[in-house]
Amino acid sequence: MPMNLSGKSLLTLLDFSAEEIGYLLDLAASFKTMKYAGVPHRYLEGKNIVLLFEKTSTRTRCAFEVGAMDLGMGVTYLDPGSSQMGKKESIEDTARV
Repeated sequence: MPMNLSGKSLLTLLDFSAEEIGYLLDLAASFKTMKYAGVPHRYLEGKNIVLLFEKTSTRTRCAFEVGAMDLGMGVTYLDPGSSQMGKKESIEDTARV
């Protein structure tokens, strides 16, 4: 059964109920099954995601980029070392863009 998670951000699992976490895991498993079966699923077509990681990791970044693109999202990666976020621009203002 679909669940309305509109407006929620996945920053910590503590912000989600056990039911919501279960729903997200089931949804992810169904996407993975479709991918391996060769069934296109652009579930998040037209949505955008910004990737910002506290620690640099090529594998993590690539995994998130590929996953987001498989779902139809536009991807922007913000490198904390080269952005003005938290310096001249607040993190909140950057996130709103």
